[in-house]
Amino acid sequence: MTAAYRLRYSPAALWRRCLSGLRTRRLLELHLVTLLVLTAVAATALFLSGRQAQRSADALAAREAPAVQGLAASRLAALRADEEIGRLVELKLIGVAGSGEAYRSQLSAADQGLSRIADRTDADLGTIKGLLATYSDSLARGTSLYGNDPLMRTQRLGQAESLLTRETVGVAPRLKVLQGRQLQHAEATAAMGWWQHAGWWTAEIALSGAVLTLLSALFVLRDRCGRDWNPYLLAALVLTVLLAVVPLMTAHSTQGDLDGALEDLRQITEISWQGGATEAAQRNVTEMSEEVRRQLAGGTWTESVYRGALVGSLLAVVLPVLGLGLRLDRDYWRRW
Repeated sequence: MTAAYRLRYSPAALWRRCLSGLRTRRLLELHLVTLLVLTAVAATALFLSGRQAQRSADALAAREAPAVQGLAASRLAALRADEEIGRLVELKLIGVAGSGEAYRSQLSAADQGLSRIADRTDADLGTIKGLLATYSDSLARGTSLYGNDPLMRTQRLGQAESLLTRETVGVAPRLKVLQGRQLQHAEATAAMGWWQHAGWWTAEIALSGAVLTLLSALFVLRDRCGRDWNPYLLAALVLTVLLAVVPLMTAHSTQGDLDGALEDLRQITEISWQGGATEAAQRNVTEMSEEVRRQLAGGTWTESVYRGALVGSLLAVVLPVLGLGLRLDRDYWRRW
């Protein structure tokens, strides 16, 4: 293959022949309009996709994750209170001064946990809180009023246990159903829908087209206008490449954090369902809840990235206008 052949069929030569049929002014105007359209589409897609990703992270951190954690902790605390009562009965410590502090603290933790998440779930917790209060009252009667009457005490404690564990209508089964629904809400919040995928694909395709158009505009300015460098177009080229990479990497990192937090929420729910209501189970739920909060606490820097992407998108629209618009104004438009 001769040097002349390589020169004739090089990419620059082929592109020069493709553009040879257009006048320089029309060619520059075509590049300007193309860049405006592509950068405007990319800016819109980046803004909408980035905002939705940030909203999902904020909603999971502020509402869905605390609700899942609170329901799991409250259910374990209520079941732990029942186990403490059983331990007192087995050791015949009912009525002994100070013997009921453990179960009362667990009941208090369960009630406070439900109160904290009341505004973070769409479900009405009033029924569950009412049943929990009735359960607590039955325990108090069984352990204090009937401390010297084993038959009545057993009956009262049996009624209390029924309020807690009775299938479908008890406190624990109701909380389990509510946990499942809340976990589904968290999964839906953390998931990236098809239209979000479409938004990122649209942004990436538009930005790729903008990069190719900027390279073509630089080639035209060098080939036909004798301008080797155009600082506005070079800055727009660098900025467009950054917009194609940084927000996408940030979205991928954010989605990874959401997926990790969601997996921990699943494990928290499983522990509260399958594991016994033990101190170890409660400690595991607490530790994993802290891990979830840590994973979701990194949203501040992603918000800064998305704000920077919005500013960068606006600059990516303005810079080509300055680069090509000033050249057109100097060389062609002023001659009208």
